[in-house]
Amino acid sequence: MPRTPTHPPRWPGLLALPLLALGTAASAQVLGDPHLTVIPRTPEEAARIAAVVIPGASPSPFEANPGGAATVRARTNADAFSQPSGNMSFDRRADFAIGNGLFRKIWVSAPSSTLASDGLGPFYNARGCQNCHIKDGRGHPPAGPGESAVSLFLRISIPATPADTEPGMEGIVGYLATLPDPVYGTQLQDFATAGLAAEMQLQVTYEEFEVALSDGETATLRRPTYAATDLGYGPLHPDAMLSPRVAPQMIGLGLLEAIPAADILAHADPDDGDGDGISGRPNIVWSPEFNQPMLGRFGWKAGAPTVLHQSAGAFSGDIGISTPLFPAPWGECTEAQTDCRAAPHGDDAAQDGFEVDQQGLDLVTFYSRNLGVPARRDADDTQVLHGRSLFLETGCASCHTPAFVTHRLADQPEQSFQLIWPFTDLLLHDMGEGLADHRPEGRASGSEWRTAPLWGIGLTEQVGGVSNFLHDGRARSILEAILWHGGEAEAARDRVVTMPATDRAALIRYLESL
Repeated sequence: MPRTPTHPPRWPGLLALPLLALGTAASAQVLGDPHLTVIPRTPEEAARIAAVVIPGASPSPFEANPGGAATVRARTNADAFSQPSGNMSFDRRADFAIGNGLFRKIWVSAPSSTLASDGLGPFYNARGCQNCHIKDGRGHPPAGPGESAVSLFLRISIPATPADTEPGMEGIVGYLATLPDPVYGTQLQDFATAGLAAEMQLQVTYEEFEVALSDGETATLRRPTYAATDLGYGPLHPDAMLSPRVAPQMIGLGLLEAIPAADILAHADPDDGDGDGISGRPNIVWSPEFNQPMLGRFGWKAGAPTVLHQSAGAFSGDIGISTPLFPAPWGECTEAQTDCRAAPHGDDAAQDGFEVDQQGLDLVTFYSRNLGVPARRDADDTQVLHGRSLFLETGCASCHTPAFVTHRLADQPEQSFQLIWPFTDLLLHDMGEGLADHRPEGRASGSEWRTAPLWGIGLTEQVGGVSNFLHDGRARSILEAILWHGGEAEAARDRVVTMPATDRAALIRYLESL
């Protein structure tokens, strides 16, 4: 029987983590939330939370506001993902606006008269954050051969031995050590500043095939093949592992960051102890921000533990901009790329010697934390309510956990103690060979992916102009995304394939209302 949110947590508390997720060498560690200023819950609050996060047969009135008090009105234009948290005070909106300006900034190569905007590259995938996260939503893969990739790039790494494991991670069970490509680093950039050759050009081809559905319906899926061509610095390492990435939507990140680690871990079942076929497990990653292992939450394989880490990593890898967390002024350039490392950079004494100083990084992080989740649409519609029942019965909620309550926080009022409905457990799940990239990341294997949040999914096309889902944007509709599910999600997918067409339409309508 598929696991649903009515099952009790498997991990009753944080202290279970060292035995179940960490190796012997790390068993004394307790994985917590060092990134948050937490006010502990009272026993009475814990009891209330336990009762409210389990969806009932009838919807809760709170489901209409997926971001809790931070929910924003659902706009009908492309700005639906670009609003500040609904509970943000007026005096904090200035920081949100400044962070928005930095997020939208178009960076230029150094040296430049605009010192606050130079430092691009020397290798880069985009000139600004919003160039990838289009209108704070998803990026666009190329539609076919010859079309440029908009916010799609390739991760790259090579296998390593346990001796190459990040210091401090040696005892993490399942940690899969990888190394950067000795020439190309960890990310392939398809643009370069003047005088340098780009690292590669990305070519994508699609093979279309039909999937038969019940009641005579069919769906057409497209299977992508990726190739790095026009390599500017010689061939890839013979053991190079490539993985495509399209930029995800930005809404609700601060709320996901504020979920207690213990509550996320309570949904994990790494050995499938209950035999339901669902084996979600956490990704444990090294945090240079806090110099310790932490629970991964962000990125397609949960490779980043905090919004600040994710933001600084994107500045470095995607744009080639230095920050206090990733201070190299050449971004992703390796020691083998001597011309890249010798190119002019934009490190500025007025910004503490970085291209983006700590204040600027904090402002972008604040903005990213506070992009509001739109309210549900048509939540009381009869077809939508039927789709909600099917979502629970089909087993979708086994991974797409509907609800959490965030920590009570001393310094983040927008995220503090909110009942939220993100529809994710933030855990890793084996999604089968069809979606496998065969590239590990931390504890994530080549077939594992973090459960993607579903809030706002129905507004994807409205915000970005197209509907593209999954880690590489191959799915052009919610139904296509479901049909790509395999591995742990295969049974739920098959139920969608065989259910009456009217039920399938109701399920999709429900997802579109999120």
